[in-house]
Amino acid sequence: MSEEISAQLKNEFNETSELAKSLPIGLYAHFKQANEGDINTDRPGMMDFAGKAKWDEWNKLKGMSKQAAMEKYIQVYKDLKAKYVKD
Repeated sequence: MSEEISAQLKNEFNETSELAKSLPIGLYAHFKQANEGDINTDRPGMMDFAGKAKWDEWNKLKGMSKQAAMEKYIQVYKDLKAKYVKD
């Protein structure tokens, strides 16, 4: 099944992803869900603390559509930017 995602949404998502690379792990999970869909790897080993945290966050989004993940990613970024980045 293929999802139709508008070019405008894809462009805004790509622009946002470039700006959001240093923001919290929840954005990482939405980025992965938007690009790859449901998690498709095994959970990292017990000594890979960062990898496990990323995997756990992404796994929480299982079942979310790519479009919904893109929209949420953009909204969370905008909210964080408004709160923490002063232009």
